[in-house]
Amino acid sequence: MYEKTFPNKRFKKTIEFLEKHVSNTESILDLGVVNPFTKIMQERGYSIENTQGEDLDTDTSTIENSDANIVTAFEIFEHLLSPFTVLKSIKSNRLVASIPLKLWFSSAYRSKTDILDRHYHEFEDWQFDWLLEKAGWKIIDREKWTNPTKKIGIRPILRWFTPRYYIVYAEKV
Repeated sequence: MYEKTFPNKRFKKTIEFLEKHVSNTESILDLGVVNPFTKIMQERGYSIENTQGEDLDTDTSTIENSDANIVTAFEIFEHLLSPFTVLKSIKSNRLVASIPLKLWFSSAYRSKTDILDRHYHEFEDWQFDWLLEKAGWKIIDREKWTNPTKKIGIRPILRWFTPRYYIVYAEKV
């Protein structure tokens, strides 16, 4: 089923984790613009409001004005200079967030053509946990998974064994 529905393992794991913690009767504020995963959540019955592409480092008004039951942030915090500020501005008491993990054998992602599509942070799991804790969140559940590729080489082999994605369900303390 998932092979036909989802373009990759990341989407499969993310929707399974979301469904484990969030009922599709709850309203969601998803940090980031409408994207392919937004469509997957909507197909599963979730009611979603997205941020509109504003610079969340300097403008958290959409987050502060949202009445959503839960906030989701899928691979967004690594693009922000100040994820702490965004985490502190969330009014909802529940958060599902995922990040790509820092890989010791690969440098941080940086687009050569899009200055907004860069990773300012690639966290290790403990760093992201610490950030959440410092911003007033308690992690209730977490999961990591690999992201293998079908390329040949040392790094592609390491991707079969080294977790690439980290997702958490957290509640405000």
